[in-house]
Amino acid sequence: MLSKIRLQLLGVLCTFFLFTEAQAQSSASTYSALGIGEFNYSGITNNQAMGGLGISFGSAWNPNVVNPALSTKNTIFNFEAALNYKQISANNGTESSDIDGGGISYFAFSLPVKVNKMTVGLGLNQITSVNYRLLIESEVSNADIQAFNFIEGDGGISDAYLSVGYVVTKNLSLGLQGSYLFGSTIRTDQLSLFDENGPVGITTEYYERLTVSDFGIKGGAYYFVPLNEKSKLHLGAIYQHLGDVNGKAFAKLSSIGQASRPDSDGDLISNDEPGSINIPDRYGFGVSYEKNNKYVIGLEGQYQDFKKYRSLLDDPLQLREAIKVGLGFQITPDYLAIDNALKRGTYRLGLEYQQTPYYLNATNINDLGINFGASLPVNQLSLVNFAVKVGQRGTTDNGLIRENYVNFTLGLSLNDNSWFYKRVFE
Repeated sequence: MLSKIRLQLLGVLCTFFLFTEAQAQSSASTYSALGIGEFNYSGITNNQAMGGLGISFGSAWNPNVVNPALSTKNTIFNFEAALNYKQISANNGTESSDIDGGGISYFAFSLPVKVNKMTVGLGLNQITSVNYRLLIESEVSNADIQAFNFIEGDGGISDAYLSVGYVVTKNLSLGLQGSYLFGSTIRTDQLSLFDENGPVGITTEYYERLTVSDFGIKGGAYYFVPLNEKSKLHLGAIYQHLGDVNGKAFAKLSSIGQASRPDSDGDLISNDEPGSINIPDRYGFGVSYEKNNKYVIGLEGQYQDFKKYRSLLDDPLQLREAIKVGLGFQITPDYLAIDNALKRGTYRLGLEYQQTPYYLNATNINDLGINFGASLPVNQLSLVNFAVKVGQRGTTDNGLIRENYVNFTLGLSLNDNSWFYKRVFE
């Protein structure tokens, strides 16, 4: 019963919300209050700069975490890491507030076990992010009392993955990625009551900690068609199965500051009881056209039916299908310009549209962003990568929240074709 009341409260948070400023290691949408958070569909830095393009196209200079079959493009050793920073300006039609945060985004390795035949990858990536701070003011029925709910959440799900890509025939590659999923999300709801004389009673707190630990898989396929000596058509597909992700839940209602302690007074709802979260399967398809060593343009889509989603505590939350479409472009002015780093760099542009799984007040929450970025050489093989996304999520219609945001990602690719080759192949 408590979970239903809490979710109904979240369902109307957009009507009554007031933001408080938040500083955290990561920054996620206000809508990450629903479900298991905001999903990362857009890959690493070079993918992000092209609208998430990575199912049908990969580079020899960057690992590919979107489609494991495209890791076979990595014919040299790659290590890449990145930091991200996000700034959100949220508005409900009458009030607005700014939120920002950032932190480590990912680590990724790519190791060519046999060049042009088999590549192994491993890394650490963030699947979902939860980060919100909300103050909801409402009137108590049949009483001259104001209720203030301060709701916040932080956390998410990460995965440590191991992947392998294998060239089956000259034009066809297949890939498989195994992931260990882990992470925890803490959500709290502090309720205070006030009348004209001040506080009424004590402030109560609902505390919820959800922890997951399980495994998932992702498969990928890649095929290219030579159109002529100077161009190719690339085709790619991915399928990710996470299914019932095992976890445990702790939930308690108590006075403020006591709810996180299992041995304190209060109403213990769940004491690290095991359960599972059902995360729907994800499908992705893409096609790209490449003018060899010059430019690439591609179109990709991903789909995930969150109507099948089930939470760890069986909260009655209604989600919809998640659909993502990305259009990406990259160009390299002159890859042979050894003495001119700007001409030898790669420049990217993208357009990204998402129908998120969030559905509130009979309204789908959509996300539209423009992406751009570049990879600039710092020596013969290594690169500095950056990506910027400027976008808008949601609407102020029907009492909802519109978020205007800017997301920055800065990464470094360390590539080497000497020591690794000597140790593996000599």
